[in-house]
Amino acid sequence: MDCRPSRTRDPEEWIATCPIGSKAICEELRDLIFRWEPDLKESINSNMLCFSLRKRVCAVSGFVKNAQITFFRGRELPDPARLFNHGLENASIHSIDLTTLEGLNLRAFRALLHAAVLLDGEPSMPKPPSMPREEWPMPEILAAALKKNKAAAAFYDQLKPTYQREYKVWVSTAKQTETIARRLEETIRALAAGKKWAQRKEAC
Repeated sequence: MDCRPSRTRDPEEWIATCPIGSKAICEELRDLIFRWEPDLKESINSNMLCFSLRKRVCAVSGFVKNAQITFFRGRELPDPARLFNHGLENASIHSIDLTTLEGLNLRAFRALLHAAVLLDGEPSMPKPPSMPREEWPMPEILAAALKKNKAAAAFYDQLKPTYQREYKVWVSTAKQTETIARRLEETIRALAAGKKWAQRKEAC
């Protein structure tokens, strides 16, 4: 999700000022959502175009190279077509990253949206029991970097598995070479300073 301050509170202006690389996708997603679920209300929150009924159901984000549709209770939704491709490690929020709408299974997407609306309309529906998460594999570059920094390795080893996982996920989900290098550098610096992932910027 995009956590930057919202550039506007007006949905129309938000769409108009989307980056060129995602504007058309965001426009089409918005049209589909309102066509299929016209009772949803839109608003802007954390620079996302959000769609809500009782609570926020889903949101559209526009980035330079891709758009993203986020479902706030995605973990609880059936996804037989495996549309979700981002944030699968999260306990609740799951997303779909899109560089184009070509190839998107619209029937499955509509079913996913409808299921999310139904879930939002059942406030008494209990959340499913938490499923134990599979161990996230250690990125090779992080393992190698820890071997070279004893202070960072010592603090990492004493962290609970949940906090170790945050660093492993953060490093391994980076795609661009420069992003990988930056995250790895920040990780080692933060660990050497005795900081958990959520505190990492304090070590900058």
